[in-house]
Amino acid sequence: MKGMSTRVHTSYRVMGPTLVVNLNGRRRVLSSAPQGGGLTLASYLLNHQVEAHPSSTGDQSKTFTDPARFLRKLAFRLGIRARTVGLMTAVPMTQLVMARAVSDGLWVECFATVGITNAVRAGEWPPQYSHHGKSGKSGTINLILITNGSLSHAAMVGAVQVATEAKTGVLRDHAVPSCRDGGAATGTGTDAVVVACGLRGQGPSQIYSGTHTMIGTLVGRVVGNCVARGLAKANAWRESHR
Repeated sequence: MKGMSTRVHTSYRVMGPTLVVNLNGRRRVLSSAPQGGGLTLASYLLNHQVEAHPSSTGDQSKTFTDPARFLRKLAFRLGIRARTVGLMTAVPMTQLVMARAVSDGLWVECFATVGITNAVRAGEWPPQYSHHGKSGKSGTINLILITNGSLSHAAMVGAVQVATEAKTGVLRDHAVPSCRDGGAATGTGTDAVVVACGLRGQGPSQIYSGTHTMIGTLVGRVVGNCVARGLAKANAWRESHR
């Protein structure tokens, strides 16, 4: 059985500015997240909307100076006591997009928020301002991938690679320019990706996940679908706020 849908089966809630994804038990997670990043075990994933340019005083000032601590406190306030991986963005959760792809019992789901005001081309020199100033968080493309497969460490890294290729392909297809020099953008300066999969022995084993594999194909499809739809929402939002 094969299929593609914009609805997901993974349990989630949008609580105001925060997406809370419940993994229904511990999963292995590889991510570039500011909270819980790297290779870890986690039961929840967060994607939290913050102000693009927080004030220099109060709790909001710590969103960028200490994002891990900020997100840990947020999880506690939400009543989450289990291990959590957390992301931040200035993209409203009303722009959240989701997709699910299935093939013969193997499935991949994607949750994404897409902003491109911080679009860049890989290899550009970094901006000369500190993270305390213009953070560019509004431009973040956050991708959360969840699968029932049990991926090897190499396959988890491969999933990140394929997700990045798919994201960049959509940006190229839509001629999204870098905000620095107008060249073709490959992503944004603050993109983050999360890959969550089954524990070892739990779910279909996936040793590899490149573009010649079924798991890689499913990753590419859900990410491509989400980034394209998220990009349309981002453009509509930008037009309505001019």
